[in-house]
Amino acid sequence: MVYIDPKTVLNVSRFIVFLGLVTALVYWRIDHIYRTTVALIGLYIPNLVEKYLKNPPSKIALILSPIYNVNSMAVLGIFIAIHVSLVNVPFTTIDLFHKEWRNADMISHFFGGLVVWLLVTEILMNLTRNGYIGLNKRKLLIYSFVILFMLSIGWEVAEKLSESEISFIHESIGNKVRDIIVNTLGALFGVYLVFRKNYPFKLDWD
Repeated sequence: MVYIDPKTVLNVSRFIVFLGLVTALVYWRIDHIYRTTVALIGLYIPNLVEKYLKNPPSKIALILSPIYNVNSMAVLGIFIAIHVSLVNVPFTTIDLFHKEWRNADMISHFFGGLVVWLLVTEILMNLTRNGYIGLNKRKLLIYSFVILFMLSIGWEVAEKLSESEISFIHESIGNKVRDIIVNTLGALFGVYLVFRKNYPFKLDWD
């Protein structure tokens, strides 16, 4: 199996997002300038936290635990780089996400579901490991998927409510249901990674 340093993955993801920012500036696509700028800042948060928040209070450290896990941040970086590139393919004006290929959002939803489930599960695991909550692996799975569904449904409702302001994100109810299903498929892939590959973390409190 080929091993790639997660810090390298994160740096490559940052570079791809940076290319997206350059593209947005060249074509003066304001929404993508904001999007890529926020994405770049987000991808550098792990470095800032590692440097300036080395010893936070225990509960805060547990809630922020995925940020301290470079493997988890590498997966997040891959998701952000993919999403940003779908919204505007670097050095082109192609918007696969909203215009040229509307089904491209399934890719983002798959990786989004994967990332959200991984982050939620890692936080729940660390809270359990340190005695703040009491979950076995079965309950952790149930709680993590309940939280994923709540976040997925909340996101889709928010998108629906914003359609009057942002016309190009108009989607049918069937599309919303599909998005939630694809989120779930991404999360199931996360289950496989964690339980079979112990990546990006290992469930080992019992």
